Amino acid sequence: MKEAQKNRRSNKASELKQMRFGLKIGQGDLDIKLRKVREFLADGHKVRIQIFYRGREMAHKELGNVMMTRIGELLEDTAVFEHTPTMAGRNLSVVIRSKS
Repeated sequence: MKEAQKNRRSNKASELKQMRFGLKIGQGDLDIKLRKVREFLADGHKVRIQIFYRGREMAHKELGNVMMTRIGELLEDTAVFEHTPTMAGRNLSVVIRSKS
C-alpha cells in the first residue's frame, strides 16, 4: 500500500490547460498566447484552445474556423489537434496535445 501511495505522489497528472482567444485578437497578442501554449505543451499538458464570440460575431462563425486553422498552422511544429473543433454555445473549442 505504501508503494502505491509513493507511485501516486511521483506521477504528476497532466492537467488540461485552457487558452481563450477573441476573434479580433492582434498578431502580437496571438504570438504571446501561443508562446504560453507551447510552454504548457512542453510541460506535458494538454491544452484546450477556445475562441469566443461576442455579440454580432455569432453571425460570422466561419471567421472562428479560419482563426482555428491559422492557430493550427502556427502550432503544427509542436502540437496536433485531438479532434475537429466543436461549437458549444458561443465558444469554438478544440483540445491539442504535444506531437511527441
